[in-house]
Amino acid sequence: MKLTKESIKHNVAWKGYRLPQYDIDAVRENTHKAPTWLHFGAGNLFRAFPAVLAQRLLTAGLSDTGIICCDGYDEELIDRCYRACDHLSLVVTLYSNGTINKEVVASVTESLKLSEDMLRLKDIFLAPSLQMISFTLTEKGYIIQDDTREFLPDYKHDRENGPEGCQSFFGKLTALCLERCRAGLSPLALVSLDNCSDNGTRLERAVRHMARAWQRGGFITEDEYYFLLKKNTFPLSMIDKITPHPDNRIADKLAADGLENAKPFVTEKGTHAAVYVNSESPHYLLIENAFPNGHPALEQCGVIITRRDIVEKSAMMKVSTCMNPMDTALGVFGCMLGYTRISDEMKDTELVNLITRLSEQEAMPMVADPGVIDPEAFLHEVLGERYPNPFLQDSPQRTATDTSRKIAPRFGTTLYAYYNSMLPAHRATRLIYIPLVLAGWLRYLEGVDDNGSEFTLSPDANIEHVRALMGNPKLGDDVSEAQLYPLLANRYYFGVNLFEIGVGETVVRMFGEMNRGPHAVRETLQKYCGEEQEQEWIFS
Repeated sequence: MKLTKESIKHNVAWKGYRLPQYDIDAVRENTHKAPTWLHFGAGNLFRAFPAVLAQRLLTAGLSDTGIICCDGYDEELIDRCYRACDHLSLVVTLYSNGTINKEVVASVTESLKLSEDMLRLKDIFLAPSLQMISFTLTEKGYIIQDDTREFLPDYKHDRENGPEGCQSFFGKLTALCLERCRAGLSPLALVSLDNCSDNGTRLERAVRHMARAWQRGGFITEDEYYFLLKKNTFPLSMIDKITPHPDNRIADKLAADGLENAKPFVTEKGTHAAVYVNSESPHYLLIENAFPNGHPALEQCGVIITRRDIVEKSAMMKVSTCMNPMDTALGVFGCMLGYTRISDEMKDTELVNLITRLSEQEAMPMVADPGVIDPEAFLHEVLGERYPNPFLQDSPQRTATDTSRKIAPRFGTTLYAYYNSMLPAHRATRLIYIPLVLAGWLRYLEGVDDNGSEFTLSPDANIEHVRALMGNPKLGDDVSEAQLYPLLANRYYFGVNLFEIGVGETVVRMFGEMNRGPHAVRETLQKYCGEEQEQEWIFS
């Protein structure tokens, strides 16, 4: 069994696999002539979710075109996960009862490299049929400025030199949109499908800063600027589907079926990938209804197309309350306590108490019910089914990746809401579990586990800068408030000045407790998250 078009024609060999139920060659021909959906970011989430949605549309006869993907960050994926497999993917869904569903997805009709395929991308952007461009760039993909608010070098180059010869991703994207504008074609919906708050706003901001610089520099007209930012739309979305690194246990099962080249690999840029992608069954996707040239019939596949305010509330519910803050908590504490699986952390009484109380007692009071998703039900599904799933090998090491970029959206919004609240019960100084997670992150940054042994920090471009801001403390150091102030007052990392809103002192104290020496992290968790401590700390 080899993941190719020719191989999957032999149905007997692929027994137990769900195969495409449409004419793959016809779909590819249709898509090449009249593309409707282009996607940037060819990683695991794309293959596990948007590509599967496109497959559902094809299977149901709701579309006769697939989806084209392009990657500009890790182009090794294009060669090894797409072109080497005839653009087929194998999606493995892992259920909590141990059942697995194996499906060959053929909805991706082309895979492009941003560095090599600009002419083909220009053809796609100039297709009148094109309706939607989606993105999975990860949170860090939208960063265009450093912590001093200076534009990153390649982005700055493109702002100063105009649409020709762009070096940055957003420079190239804006230039392609400009080509469509100058051809007199309909505007498009540019839809971020990234797991971060205000994702559409972040995308719009990156395009706006580029386009405004070009307009001021005389490279484009005011009308062209208006088209780029006002005619094109940047809908908000809320997406949720846990898609961890490829699991070697799944690779073994697939190899036992006879699948060739099932072993996962790591690219030179550190991306974990395989010819298959494994993910959980639960998933959610809401998109703001702002499509100037129409959109694929996604609502027929369970996608909620709705008002902007409902998407905002749903995203806030997930990003700041019911899931993402818990991801960070399990990530940093899991690394320090020696865990390698999230499901194993869900057997740890103190960690379960931490994330449950964090979400239910501290974050939930600040969340607005979006109406289309019940926050309580969503939270209970996460705590009771999704995190404990032993067959979904997600790891704290993965969830701790790029934490410096995630703290502000995951905790800053809730902290600011407490700061603005007029209710005495919502005083930020009463918070326990949010400050504990923030203090845990500082302790994690030392790169020493709770036994006193060094461990490798998860990838994060800002690690050295953050460690310098906190004075590079060592385990056992007595660290003062003055030493930690430059970091804890930094709005870039926390979204707020922690001292201004009343939790900075608490974070300093809790960090000191966890930094006393070996086993102090566990002792601190027992102090604040033990069963008998709950009422004491709530009413103290």
